[in-house]
Formats: sequence, structure tokens, C-alpha cells
Amino acid sequence: MIMRGWEGNIRKVVPYTPGEQPKDKKVIKLNTNENPYPPSPDLMRAVKEWDGDGLRLYPDPSAEILVDAIARYHGVYPEQIFVGVGSDDVLAMSFLTFFNSSKPILFPDITYSFYDVWAELFRIPYERLKLSEDLSIVPSDYFKENGGVVFPNPNAPTGVDMGLDAIEEILEHVRDVVVIVDEAYVDFGTRTALPLIKKYENLLIVRTFSKSRSLAGLRIGYAMGSPVLIKYLNDVKFSFNSYTLNQPTICLGAKAMEDEEYFQETLRKIIDTREWAKEELRALGFSFADSKANFIFVKHKYCPAERLYSELREAGIYVRHFDQDRIRDHLRISIGTQEEMEILIRFLKEYLSSI
Repeated sequence: MIMRGWEGNIRKVVPYTPGEQPKDKKVIKLNTNENPYPPSPDLMRAVKEWDGDGLRLYPDPSAEILVDAIARYHGVYPEQIFVGVGSDDVLAMSFLTFFNSSKPILFPDITYSFYDVWAELFRIPYERLKLSEDLSIVPSDYFKENGGVVFPNPNAPTGVDMGLDAIEEILEHVRDVVVIVDEAYVDFGTRTALPLIKKYENLLIVRTFSKSRSLAGLRIGYAMGSPVLIKYLNDVKFSFNSYTLNQPTICLGAKAMEDEEYFQETLRKIIDTREWAKEELRALGFSFADSKANFIFVKHKYCPAERLYSELREAGIYVRHFDQDRIRDHLRISIGTQEEMEILIRFLKEYLSSI
């Protein structure tokens, strides 16, 4: 292909590939780790009662009511909260703000595949550190000179969590760089690293409303950390786009923090279904690490993952397959409703018994 002269000045990256959003509503959608349950009835009433007159005005650039609601919920100060358009926006801003060393940032070789995309986009040197054979992060691998550290807990797509002692080990050894713990899935059974922000000024914790809070379509993410980290993040945000969150999102996001009973109820249902699915999948010949997220990362003892992915898709059941080194023989299965997971298990029983 002939390169046009102006193309030499274009920033070229290999983009992140998001999970497919099928148009057919009859599909059993277990491919993007969304919450299978709707937002709380209180929030849905607030949606219907929303007064659209305010849309003629710009939203509050500080998103004060949302920031205050998140701060109250977690027992921190508003100055310790940063909000953005989903955790992807918050993470991208964090990469842009904190990872400006000539030394490589460190993250696992099997992890959220947006990390290397942002590193390439922002020209940040990086190094992928290999997970252990059981798909765990090895803390001691991070005890070396670097330009920053980022990892999810629990990790994605593996679902494996890391204890607070291990996270603190890393923090103790890298006090001169920012460490980002991406807690997108923490509500499904992992201890948060939030208590550590009192001790480590260089720790940033990133969360999302897209998974446990049933609001992937609203696009809210946030970070928690020391006031100095949050100030630097806001400085970059206001140099980029002052109005990142719209008015309905700010108001509805604040409302979503109020119905704790409903929130805990949906978490319990997802966790119970996940544990049931583990037993069923294990009985069908699947192996997997002990997931603490709202998905299970499985490998079958004799049926190739790509083949199983295609057969499931043909049957209207969407899961995720990553054609990458070390994991192309795995499938990531999001936890749906109990009914959806029973349909999945019935299909797998019938299909695997026929080959």
C-alpha cells in the first residue's frame, strides 16, 4: 500500500477490541461482564422523573453531588475522589498524568488489554510481567526500578485476586512511583485496597459503576487516592475536557449510591450463581482458577476453546475468546442470571457428550 505524505505524521496504534454488542436481544450475552440484573427500582424511578429542562445548561464540571455521594459511601473526603466517563476514561487520564518516566511501567502479561493500548498511545515504555502457572501475579517481580505499576484486583480475564498483604508488599518496594489498583470487579468477593491509601500517598484505586452497580450504559468511573494525586488528575482533566460527565449521569450516579440493600442483593445473586456454575463446569471437564469476579476463565480438558466459542455462538450464547499467547485455549464466561447460566450448562452437557 502506498503511504501518503501526511500519513507519516499520524499517531498509529492497534486499538483495544471491545466485546461484541449483538443486536439480537434473544442472545444470551455472557461476553462483556455486564451485570445481568437491572439498576435498582429507586434509580429507575429517578430516570422517569428526570427534569430535562436543565439540559440547556452545561453540567457541573466538578460533578459535586456525585463526588460527595461516592465520598460518603466510602468514608473518604471529596478531595480524594476523581470521576470520569467510565473507568477507562479514569485509567487513561491516570496513565497520561502519572506515567511520564523514561522507565517502563509494569503490568501483568495476562491482564486488561487496554493497558498496553494506552501505553502505546501515550508513548509510555512498558513491560509485561509473566503471571505464574496458576495465573497469579507474582509480587516480587515488581520489586524493581520502574516508571509505575498498574494491575486489576481481581485480575481480568483470569478472575484471580491478590491479598492486601501482597499489594502492600509491592507498595513498600515502589514508593517513588504511582501504583494503580484497578478494582473493577472488587465487589464480587475481594478485599479492597482502600484502607491502604491512608498509608501510601502514591496509591490510586480505580472503580467503575459498569459491573456491580448495573450501570454500564451510564458510563461512570472514579478513582480514590490522596488529595495530591486527585489534584494532579483534575489538573490534567481540566486541561483536556472540563465537562466529561453530563447532567443525567451525575444525578443518577449519585442516586445509585443510595440503595445499598438492592446492591447487596444483586451481588449475592451473582456470587451464588458463580459458585454454582463453578461446580457444574468442573463436572463437565473444565478447569479454571478460583475466580473472585463476575466471570470464570475456563479451559476444557479436550475441546478446543475456539471450537467451543463458535458452537456456543451458533447456539446464541456469546462468551469471550482471546486469541493471545498463553490464553487462546481459554474462554471467559460472564456470570448471567441463574436461568441464563442453566441454559449455558445444558448446552455444554449436550454438546460435549456428542463429541
